[in-house]
Amino acid sequence: MFQDDPFLMPRNAANSRLYSLSKESGKNAAKYIIKNFPQYFDKTLADPNVPCLMPEALTPQIEGMSEEALKERIHLRRVKESVDMFDQLVQAGTPVSLETTNRLLDLLSFYGDEESTSEKEEEAKEDLKEPGVDASEQKAPKRQFQRGSQSSGPRWRENNHAERIFKIMPERNAHSYCTMIRGMVKHGAASKAYDMYMDLLNERHKADVHTFNALIRAVPYLKERFIERWELAKEFLTHMAQQEVQPNLLTFNALLKTLRRCGGVGRSMCLMVLREMEALDIEPSLATYDHLLSIFYRGVDLPPSGIISEVLDEVEKRGFTPQDPDDASFFSTAMQVCCDLKDIKLAYQLNETMGKGDNWKFLDVDRLNGYWSKFFSLLCMMEQIEVVLKWYKEMSPSLFYPTPKNILDLLQALDAANQLEVIPSVWEDVKQLGFTRKQDLLEEFLSLMSRDQHPDEIQLAFAKCAEDIKAAHEPAGREQLPLEWTGSALGSVVVLFSRAGRTQEAWNMMEHFQQANRIPTDKVMDEFLSCAKRTNCPDEAIKLVKLAASLGLPSSQRLKSRTEEEFELSEAQKETLESIKWDGDSSDSDSSDSDRE
Repeated sequence: MFQDDPFLMPRNAANSRLYSLSKESGKNAAKYIIKNFPQYFDKTLADPNVPCLMPEALTPQIEGMSEEALKERIHLRRVKESVDMFDQLVQAGTPVSLETTNRLLDLLSFYGDEESTSEKEEEAKEDLKEPGVDASEQKAPKRQFQRGSQSSGPRWRENNHAERIFKIMPERNAHSYCTMIRGMVKHGAASKAYDMYMDLLNERHKADVHTFNALIRAVPYLKERFIERWELAKEFLTHMAQQEVQPNLLTFNALLKTLRRCGGVGRSMCLMVLREMEALDIEPSLATYDHLLSIFYRGVDLPPSGIISEVLDEVEKRGFTPQDPDDASFFSTAMQVCCDLKDIKLAYQLNETMGKGDNWKFLDVDRLNGYWSKFFSLLCMMEQIEVVLKWYKEMSPSLFYPTPKNILDLLQALDAANQLEVIPSVWEDVKQLGFTRKQDLLEEFLSLMSRDQHPDEIQLAFAKCAEDIKAAHEPAGREQLPLEWTGSALGSVVVLFSRAGRTQEAWNMMEHFQQANRIPTDKVMDEFLSCAKRTNCPDEAIKLVKLAASLGLPSSQRLKSRTEEEFELSEAQKETLESIKWDGDSSDSDSSDSDRE
């Protein structure tokens, strides 16, 4: 995927996505240039000239108004030009054949009355060659349906070109009605599609399998109650049997997708749908299994792992090719189920299946990172730390870029295994991933590093991490605001600097407490005092007593006593210590330490 140059390798998920989109953008830019400036690409240098290998002509060759010219513009997917020429032919009294008008309806139903783009052209190219093939099922980009808005693409406008042309057609056949129904479903007009289907039946036409598939997908937007949805879906299946329309794989996938939105009714009926597929000798696709898992494992009450185990056993035995846009969701859905069940054995089985043959191609850039992210979180939760670190080294960044949650999961696994010495190397990855401004992540790093005392070598590495975190809280430019210091973060940085013997930097952070209007804890002040003693800095110890006194902390008298006992003070330093004014009597300050923390 990436250039074999470390300098050009993306360093985080955002850059990886940008890299992939840039490659596609370059392809689209080239297509745009060829389409809009064909005169610069008219030299045929091939010898011998093989017509089928030559670039396809992308500009209309037939001039004037005629049905042949209209056919050419439909073939080239020129939506606006096709509609304009059709209107001109009708106004001129030139009859347009039913077949050509249906091809125009195909074009308008696919694009939703909008001009085609280079991406849509590639998706539609094969579909528009064969009448009767449902473009929205096979080549159209996957769209997530939502209540009241079935499509994220162009909406089906009232009295659009497709409806207008359909109304003025002198004759209509089944293809005309089916194309309109599929277009309405595709672009979010489910109610209109159902009304059009009623008109088709009234005209005594028969729908094709692609039209029934579209209607079954639209069922959740036609009925509110779960049982009513199932009854309507059964009605469409009954009509298929009456009209002798043979269901295909996409029919059953559409039915299962509808059952996903039928609650308990879906759970009770989906296995019957699978048995019917088996009876008709239709092999399930990955989308079939994806819908099945979503039906059973969506919600709070998760069933046992028996169903997903059977699904994975079946998937292991077969090789898969893309047959349904929803095929791409299977591996992500299955890994999420493994995480919900906390079943690492199933996750390993699924991951092994994903690596077989071309199965990995079902995961695009976004799904791939989500899949590995879920898998890694499950590893952190269920596996030994040695196994987790082995996977982490192999997976990042060759397979995925860890998310902030993955880093938090890894830190928790390191904490549980008492291997906090690995934290500095994880922090280097965090800097590369660009997570140095994630407040909750920084708090977790600081909390773990400052909780316990470690050998000097580790403490020095921790202090270096604290220095980076301190830099992240400082303004880095006009576009970035400095992070706000929390009391716990300030205290942790002071502790880490103190344990590493960096007294001056620790004192600089102590001064931040007053600036940030925070109160240091007794632990923080004791650590700093111990550091001042190790480095023989009595002036810093006196400053600490002054700070505690100015804040009116009960521990100020105790800190003064420690300073007098543990440091060799000069007469001037003793006078300075005695001259400190106490803002309040410690006996009057009985507020709990936990409140101050």
